[in-house]
This record gives sequence, structure tokens and C-alpha cells, in this order.
Amino acid sequence: MTGWDEGGDGVLRLPSGRLVRGRGLRREMPTGHPPRFGVYLQGVAPPEFGWESRWVRWRDFWLPADASYAAEVLTEAWRRADGERVEIACTGGVGRTGTALACLAVLDGVPAGEAVAYVRRHYHRHAVETPWQRRFVERFPA
Repeated sequence: MTGWDEGGDGVLRLPSGRLVRGRGLRREMPTGHPPRFGVYLQGVAPPEFGWESRWVRWRDFWLPADASYAAEVLTEAWRRADGERVEIACTGGVGRTGTALACLAVLDGVPAGEAVAYVRRHYHRHAVETPWQRRFVERFPA
């Protein structure tokens, strides 16, 4: 068990049962257990958080600067979510974070064409904000 509470503080349950917390960095850190691993989707390097993390260079409303690296990091996050507390975050916690969570849903077996709807239904109704983010998910892990 990961220690995340399903449905609390932006926690998404994937079909396999893996739990991944999505959040916006401009909000306060949720109370409770900190993540063991974090993926931070920012245009500039995020601060140190005190746990293992990866930074994916990803400007607001755009796509990752290096799609191959993003796929590698998201695959690592998905694998680790099987037994660890994993967090995915960007500034607002909706567009980039939603896109990354939809990619994790694809890795977890959700058909790529349904992953955005899955994340909107189970994480945030406005997740994945741009048409190119949606296409990124539909083509993941190209």
C-alpha cells in the first residue's frame, strides 16, 4: 500500500489500483505522508523537496521539451507507483499534470483515446488543457 488516500488531495486511482497524487506547486503541500518520488513538470528547475525527484522541462500550456525523456520519467513514475507514494506536479496541477497522469493511465492499460476522459473523470474535470497535450496523450508512448 502506498499510503495515499484515494480521492484525497488530488489522488488518482489507476485501473491497476496504483495511486498517484497530482497537485499544483503554487498550493500548499497537502498534509500527511510526503511522496517517496516526485515528477515535476516545469519550465525552470523546481526547488529541492527532500525526496527523490525528476524534473521534466515542460513550459506551461506546451509539451515536454524532450518527449523521450518525459516518457522515460513517466514510465519510472508508473512503475514506482506500484508500491511507493508518487507525486506528479506542475504549477497549477491541471494541464501538464493532467497530461502526465493521462500518460500514466495509458501505461496502466487505458486506451490512449480514452485516457484524457479517464483523468478528467477521476482527477480534475479540466485536466489536459490544450489540443496538442491531448494529441501527446493519444500518441503516447510514441
